[in-house]
Amino acid sequence: MTKKVVIVGGGWSGSAAAVVARKCGAEVVLLEKTDLLLGLGNVGGIMRNNGRFTAAEENIALGANELFGITDRLTRHRNIDFPGHEHAWLYDVIKAEPAVRRLLQEMGVEIHLISRAVDVEYESSTSGRFVKSIVLADGTKIEGDVFVECTGSTGPMGNCLTYGNGCSMCVLRCPSFGPRVSITGKLGLTDIMGQRSDGAFGAFSGSCKLEKSSLSDEIQEELDTKGVAVIALDKDQINREKLNLKVCQQYALDEYAENIVLLDTGYAKLMTPFFPLDKLRNVPGFENARYVDPYAGGKGNSIRYLSVASRSDDMKVKGAENMFCGGEKSGLFVGHTEAISTGSLAGYNACRYIKGIPMLELPQGLAIGDLIAFANRQIELSEGLKTRYTFAGADYFKRMKEKNLYTTNSETIKKRVKRYDLQGIYSEKLF
Repeated sequence: MTKKVVIVGGGWSGSAAAVVARKCGAEVVLLEKTDLLLGLGNVGGIMRNNGRFTAAEENIALGANELFGITDRLTRHRNIDFPGHEHAWLYDVIKAEPAVRRLLQEMGVEIHLISRAVDVEYESSTSGRFVKSIVLADGTKIEGDVFVECTGSTGPMGNCLTYGNGCSMCVLRCPSFGPRVSITGKLGLTDIMGQRSDGAFGAFSGSCKLEKSSLSDEIQEELDTKGVAVIALDKDQINREKLNLKVCQQYALDEYAENIVLLDTGYAKLMTPFFPLDKLRNVPGFENARYVDPYAGGKGNSIRYLSVASRSDDMKVKGAENMFCGGEKSGLFVGHTEAISTGSLAGYNACRYIKGIPMLELPQGLAIGDLIAFANRQIELSEGLKTRYTFAGADYFKRMKEKNLYTTNSETIKKRVKRYDLQGIYSEKLF
């Protein structure tokens, strides 16, 4: 009999979980509250920078190659450097979502868009809460054998108002599609909340999108040819305080306060949480600048990291018998590669759970396994709640280098995965 994996949230993490679970042979239902998959992946676009190259190649060697194949194919610029980052690849954020949607459809994933999960039906047992079904906003109940929560940690509007500068009308569009709901919260489990350096909860998303055609011809040409443009600011326009607000601590460098850093992801990706529009238009080349996402990028941005599940290193939610998690729901992680890495493992272990075989914990001799385990230990510490974990920078990238995990040699990475006898394991047919 076919076994069903129900995934809540269709961002990079949920999509990755769906791909791997489907390859394992499970029936897969993917629930997404908006009309687009990929979530914040529709405004990101940065891949393979710094330690993310290592993690991407590990995923590919493990058998989770499909999503990286899409971002690689849709790359606009390869091996570009910008402050604090080397050999970055920038994918086209306009083309990625349709490509991922087509992939999932071709694989036979049952996708439900505009399907917001608002509650859960479960039974209590000695081993934890056993989930029976997900309840949607229209009252529909989606039953399954195992569930994966990848709802993220951004929004809803009330959080952005309480911990930020109000709803900035970001790509998640809570006013139109409704607020994000924590499924673990509905299970009666307590979510973890990330903090900023001053102890305030949450963090601002770290970048905005500008309509590229609203910029000067010179800036557009530089973006088209080089993929990156760095424009120095006058002293009276420098605001270092914003560096402490950012979720992406790998960008909390002086260069991001002293300059406007733009990346070409189809739009012009502005590497700051927000920038007052009147001041931005005073910078030469930005006289006609217009925000695309968030629309209120002159005032604020979305607030993240207010809904992280307590989990084990196999991505299983603590206190839940048959629920796993991935992406920002599974830790204070930053980035698409991190979301794909955690989502892939969650989708795979969801299938192992159905099969009745032990869960896989990736070894800490692999960067992915080390990140998952390290972040889980750190989150138990008060200072750990103020840290974000990413292959691309900050404390974890430093750890990667200290442990000799960081490399851009694909053959070395393949040999590491093979050493643990894990090559292609995500492509293993379990049913």
